[in-house]
Amino acid sequence: MSESGALAAAGFSPDELAAYELIITRPASTLPELAKAWDRTALVTAVVARLQARGFVTHDDGPERRYFAVDPDIALDTPLADYAERLRRARERVAELSQRYQARSTTGDGATLIEVVTGQRAVQQRITQLQFSARHEVCCLDKAPYLDAPGTAAGERELIGRGVACRTIYERAAVEAPGGLHEVEQLLVAGQQARVLPAVPMKLYLVDRRHAVLPLQREPTTVESAVVVHAPALLAALATLFDGLWERALPMRVPAQPGAGGRRSTVDEHRLVTLLLSGLTDEAIARQLTLGYRTVQRHIAALMTKLGAHTRFQAGVRAALNQQDQ
Repeated sequence: MSESGALAAAGFSPDELAAYELIITRPASTLPELAKAWDRTALVTAVVARLQARGFVTHDDGPERRYFAVDPDIALDTPLADYAERLRRARERVAELSQRYQARSTTGDGATLIEVVTGQRAVQQRITQLQFSARHEVCCLDKAPYLDAPGTAAGERELIGRGVACRTIYERAAVEAPGGLHEVEQLLVAGQQARVLPAVPMKLYLVDRRHAVLPLQREPTTVESAVVVHAPALLAALATLFDGLWERALPMRVPAQPGAGGRRSTVDEHRLVTLLLSGLTDEAIARQLTLGYRTVQRHIAALMTKLGAHTRFQAGVRAALNQQDQ
């Protein structure tokens, strides 16, 4: 949220907030002095007049009329209290409507237990809407086809910033795709919890274990519809499925940071192990790590020797167990 948006609850427009801040930083300024420092298209005289009418700004009785900002703790207390009261009443109304909705759901009306959303854009909007309604947790099974919903990564970072736990199980193909590992690692740095499996059975978004979205597809590369689930029994089954897959999946870790000398080792062993256990070929691993094919082969061979492993997968398993013990 922008700084101007943060005070929209107090009734400030962006121009009014800019003028208020200007007067705070330049107390006892005249209108001509404020106009010289004003960098917006709106007339500063009109904006200051609105602030004065609302009690945010005052001026002295001198001939030049020097302006002063009213202490924000005093000026903003009443409008923010009014906003908080309106928000409280709105939440009560939402709770009342939610109770009616849940009561209707228990009558067996299929329309309230399961929704069908059609059209790729509508599916994207529904997923985004449900994700941003999350209060505790968003669980996801990630596999192709990818919806590329606008702002998905940024939206997940915002959820994490609000304290919402975001857990994703990636199918191997998501990590293997060009740039896929880098994108996952950026979300790991932001706070996402991620694991990987060779394959996941479906695409799934599970929000607070109260709502779920299962995108559907006729063609391998497109999603044109989705089922939105509200039925408690189905939600419990989907949650059990996700929890079982989560236990089986390989944890993905935040990539190692450069050491004190400002350099990192040629290969981050955590990344190498993740890619090995994901079942990627040496060529795919080389692409993800942006290294030469023979360089990757040497590192895998060294890891196998170090761990006394006879196969690549065995080396990955032993290394993963060692990392969990650390």
